[in-house]
Amino acid sequence: MDMNNKGRVTLPTDVDIINETLETMERLGVDALRDCDGTEFPKELLGKGAKVYATYYTTRKDNEWAKNNPDEIQQMYLVTEPETAIGDTLDIELLRDFYKPQFKVNTMHDIKRWWEVIDRTTGEVVPVSHWDYDEETGKVTIKTDKYHEYTVSFLAFIMWDPVHMYNYITNDWKDVPHQMTFDVRQPKTQKYVKDKLAKWCEDNPNVDVVRFTTFFHQFTLNFNDEGKEKFVDWFGYSASISPYILDEFEKEAGYKFRAEYIIDQGYQNNTFRIQSKEFKDFMDFQQREVAKLAKELVDIVHSHGKEAMMFLGDHWIGTEPFGKYFPEIGLDSVVGSVGNGTTLRLISDIPGVRYTEGRFLPYFFPDTFHEGGEPKKEAVENWVTARRAILRSPVDRIGYGGYLKLALEFPDFMDYIESVCNEFRTLYDNIGEGKPYVAPFKVAVLNCWGKIRSWGTYMVAHALWNKKCYSYGGILEALAGMQFDVKFISFEDIKNDKSILDDVGVIINAGSAYTANSGGENWADAEIVTTIKEFVANGGGFIGVGEPSAYEQNGRFFQMASVLGVDRELGFSLSTDKYNWEEKPHFITEQCKDDIDFGEGIKDVYALKNAQVIVNNGGDIEMTANEFGNGRSVYLSGLPYSFENTRILYRSIFWAAGKENEMKKWYSDNINVDVHAYMNTKKYCVVNNTYTKQSTTIYKGDGTAFELDLQENEILWFDM
Repeated sequence: MDMNNKGRVTLPTDVDIINETLETMERLGVDALRDCDGTEFPKELLGKGAKVYATYYTTRKDNEWAKNNPDEIQQMYLVTEPETAIGDTLDIELLRDFYKPQFKVNTMHDIKRWWEVIDRTTGEVVPVSHWDYDEETGKVTIKTDKYHEYTVSFLAFIMWDPVHMYNYITNDWKDVPHQMTFDVRQPKTQKYVKDKLAKWCEDNPNVDVVRFTTFFHQFTLNFNDEGKEKFVDWFGYSASISPYILDEFEKEAGYKFRAEYIIDQGYQNNTFRIQSKEFKDFMDFQQREVAKLAKELVDIVHSHGKEAMMFLGDHWIGTEPFGKYFPEIGLDSVVGSVGNGTTLRLISDIPGVRYTEGRFLPYFFPDTFHEGGEPKKEAVENWVTARRAILRSPVDRIGYGGYLKLALEFPDFMDYIESVCNEFRTLYDNIGEGKPYVAPFKVAVLNCWGKIRSWGTYMVAHALWNKKCYSYGGILEALAGMQFDVKFISFEDIKNDKSILDDVGVIINAGSAYTANSGGENWADAEIVTTIKEFVANGGGFIGVGEPSAYEQNGRFFQMASVLGVDRELGFSLSTDKYNWEEKPHFITEQCKDDIDFGEGIKDVYALKNAQVIVNNGGDIEMTANEFGNGRSVYLSGLPYSFENTRILYRSIFWAAGKENEMKKWYSDNINVDVHAYMNTKKYCVVNNTYTKQSTTIYKGDGTAFELDLQENEILWFDM
């Protein structure tokens, strides 16, 4: 390899592969080594020219402390499945549907204060005098109204850390103690953890980077009675709870906390729910308090001359990286798992740190690295998918996790990641410090969350596929590699400051009806609706996907129907005839060769009188274009990620912005090939995103063009 092309790569190691680690370091140009959950860092690798990362757990890996301080074990709000009362009383076993080794019902704190029994037929809270809990049977007995449905919301101690549980099951560990979690926010544990960290820093002078995993609350993840995932919300705050924390919150908020603020009718305030005022208050409180305490730990690390890194993955709740308090923590870096281009941007765009690092897939775990496994195939897909986003907003480092000895058994995989490491360093050097070329307008993604969920919209569990999400997640995955400045705005942002739209060319609103992504009740706010309509009428663009602006009132389901040129039939207007069904060709679909994939799509959408129908799927309108005042809009029933759909969105944005004549700048006429230009380094690259050879016409920034052939996955660099 080129001896100058080294660095920016982190590799896992263990005590039984010292020589193999040294050989791999040289081969991959590794400049940092790390341990992992279940491994130890070998002393023999200290002083070998690589930074030493040490995984540090603030909340677990100390069962003795947890056992000796059972009142400060971490807790979670859980809710039972709704049950119908057949008689005058109903017994509900609290942990019946949960994995019992994971939880222990909390009876240390006042259950009549912190638990809630709710009649889900009426929505009313059952008086505490009408229910009791029998600790021996684990059941709550409720005085009921016949045939009403009931749930119990209750606090439980987390007796087995869910991440350790996942690693335990995935790696088929045997006879490994279940790691318990403790709550660093509480007084005794807080002092203990600070003192322990200071001593650890003193005892580990060779560690350069302390990788916190993480501060301090696990995202919501609980398992059912069969040990399978029951509920997972990577953004969930249900496990950031304790009576101590809630008492502190009440002092500040000035009102009593209810279990229902978290349980939220059983939806547990997941990221798709429109957040209540009380839940937003609690989130803000948690972020501020977590940032304050995390800074104290970071300061301890800095005082010992070490860097502080945060893993964006496990116990990260409260450290919202796009939240207003995050920069106050003072971290040196953030590392996270890269599942696709969207999650790459979720890491690389984080403000307030010196550098970012992406942990690429696959993890060196036996679920992938086994006889008959195809880790190279997964690695190729992961790299090529993420590369689109890296070329727009690069992470500063890449790395891998898991057990290196497993990866070394697959030579073709090691050959490939060697090429990945070299290619990453080359593109990073060519990109430089400046921003790549962007279109002369911004694209705003509008939802209830806004900036705090930048690149995190449509995720249930990080980058995992979900039937209800992929039709919308394709929008962000496409945008992650496009030449647009993307900003994430909320309805509240628009209401508070209309100037937030001043630099925006196109607004995108996408999601299922009544979710936080589409907006739900926000579309009943006349001020918001008229502000966006004015934006479009004055020349702006609006793109709606799925059920945009959906809120049934006043004869409309889509409140932006007059702008979009479509509405959805709910069965209320079947007596009204509709006539606009004829498809017509459009600029947006000029490059489409096959049937367009709209994903799950939306049924019963019809076009209004003057809209141009682009795709009519048997009476379900799936794509339209419309003009409104001096502006334009596009409707799509869904947009899963693909190269063709990426080009459809790209053309839709330029058309909606009224800038289609400016589209062919740093542009490829082949949908499988991207072009990225970097004005600060005076370089541009052409990238083949496929596994086959491609030919294309490349348009430079001045509009001149040339022909080019590329090998599979090839990236070519040119001087301007």
